[in-house]
Amino acid sequence: MYWVLLGVGIAATGVFLFLRVKYGGIAALYAKAVASLCFIGTAVAATNANRGFYEFGSLMIFGLVCGLLGDVWLDLKWIYLQDKDSYLYSGFIFFLLGHVCFVAAILVASPFTTASILISAAAALVIAVIALLLEKPLKMRYGKFKWIVFLYSFMLSWTMTSAMVTAYFTDFQKMWVVMSIGGLLFLLSDLVLSGMYFGEGKNTKGNIILNHILYYAAQFTMAATILCAT
Repeated sequence: MYWVLLGVGIAATGVFLFLRVKYGGIAALYAKAVASLCFIGTAVAATNANRGFYEFGSLMIFGLVCGLLGDVWLDLKWIYLQDKDSYLYSGFIFFLLGHVCFVAAILVASPFTTASILISAAAALVIAVIALLLEKPLKMRYGKFKWIVFLYSFMLSWTMTSAMVTAYFTDFQKMWVVMSIGGLLFLLSDLVLSGMYFGEGKNTKGNIILNHILYYAAQFTMAATILCAT
């Protein structure tokens, strides 16, 4: 079932990208929701297949559900322009909550230590600070979203850094390597998205395609972590 849902999810992502670039609107939003349901489905199938990691899988599923809800809010931003700021805030909040779930999943399933937590949190904080400092050099304007950008950047980065630090402390155990890749893909996706939202002239078809390819690759990779758990 996992592999079936993965195949359907990849196909649904392709359909969504076509509709998003060609037409936009509600049809693209529905297609995006279907693609997002598929990465949640792969996570559920992986958890069912690897029941020894039920708690880890459940937290990952909650994180992915938050991603789906964040998807919906962010796409509504482009449809209902009069309320775009509210939808953008909502999208940030749900994605931030998703990364809280991912970090919690890592803490539940990993042999974490005080040192590993502090190292990963410090690295995430550095990345978040750099994101703010690069605002002007990259010709971005965060404006009133600056602090939610900072908080989200920290949690997004902490997913990646905690997975990477855990991979190092576990001699690069497969599940943590896979999750590190997922976290990196997520970070790269949001770097592109940040330019589209806060930069000038960067909301291009090429960036839309690149952002969503990286994003769905990240989410499906995060779901695959459950299947790799040992």
